Amino acid sequence: MSDPITASGMATVPSIPARRSLLRALSVAGLAPAAVVGCGTVGSAYDRMFSKAVDPRLKPAELGPIRSKLSLRVLWQGQVGSSGRYVYMPAVDGDSVFAIGTDGNLTGFESATGRVSWRQQVIRPTAGGVGAGNGLVAVGGQNGEVQVYAQGGKLAWETRLSSEVLAAPMISDGLVLVRTGDSRIWALEADSGRQRWVYQRGAAPTLAVRTHVGFTVSRGALFAGFGNGRLVGLDLKSGAVGLDVAVALPRGATELERVVEITSLPLFDNNEVCAAAFQGRVACFDAQRGSLLWSRDISSISGVELDSRAVYVVDDRSVVHALDRSSGASLWRQAGLQLRNVGAPRLVGKALVVGDFQGFVHLLDPEDGSFIARLPTDGSAISVGARPVDRGFVIQTRRGGVFAMGVAA
Repeated sequence: MSDPITASGMATVPSIPARRSLLRALSVAGLAPAAVVGCGTVGSAYDRMFSKAVDPRLKPAELGPIRSKLSLRVLWQGQVGSSGRYVYMPAVDGDSVFAIGTDGNLTGFESATGRVSWRQQVIRPTAGGVGAGNGLVAVGGQNGEVQVYAQGGKLAWETRLSSEVLAAPMISDGLVLVRTGDSRIWALEADSGRQRWVYQRGAAPTLAVRTHVGFTVSRGALFAGFGNGRLVGLDLKSGAVGLDVAVALPRGATELERVVEITSLPLFDNNEVCAAAFQGRVACFDAQRGSLLWSRDISSISGVELDSRAVYVVDDRSVVHALDRSSGASLWRQAGLQLRNVGAPRLVGKALVVGDFQGFVHLLDPEDGSFIARLPTDGSAISVGARPVDRGFVIQTRRGGVFAMGVAA
């Protein structure tokens, strides 16, 4: 076991809802997560702060009939246990899918059949979710624990970091990359757990939106967003900063109004990096020069997706937008899922996949935003993006349901 790293008296980032109108909408939909705010929950904090009746006009959009253009069906399903107040998504490595719940039930499935290949009881309670790559599987805990397992469920090594693991660990380039609640990113050697480097982005903000967002690794660089609205690019070998830009700047008179946390996974493609901030904007930058290419004032807590033509973003009212990749101009918007707490969009084949708070999976046409398929799951929220696998994709619900879905014309 690696030497533990002591926490320097740094507390886990406190969580709080960041805008009054969004809180009302989430409360109406029954979507407010049980994130900790001091000793209370989001719901109790909302009651104390605003103590006003919920606006009855703020209701989730009703799902009307659609004309399906693609066939969407469940290939297999499994169960790993509830994620509680956390948001977990499966990890994919080769022909295996890995998923976990807060009770530490780590399960490996064969991606083609859903057969359970192995199951292991790990850290309890878990935090952040599961990451996989290079034949290894990594999980994190609420007290900063990190465990790495070899295929088959044998523990390879474990260590403890400075605070709660916020996002699923990532395994890449011989490193296990971990994000903790004190605004640190850790690079640990995958074969031993020894620390390669650690990056800390100053003090965590007083108020923050609690998200599962991790980071993106591409071309030897790691891209991550922070609670102050800034996006950084780090050299994967050394942790040195190569990019530091503002996606959004704090505005407003109160701390609540000034929350501009980057809540989306940054995406990198063709030397461009794009991200979205809550109460901020969607922005794309030239990653080499650090110059802003374009930005749009769209607040998001779900995230972005991109292809050669467009950047797709779900705003904080669950309206899905397609923006021109070169200019940021609007291509289309789909308001048919408004206030349904839609999760991160993901492109799978010729469809844009999103899930909602009732466990429905929706397929949108990337060309015009129209609905092209829909399928229910177990009735609980799907708050994160799909993971592509052979013949389709896999998603995880809040109740711990793991669903592999196939898409066909």
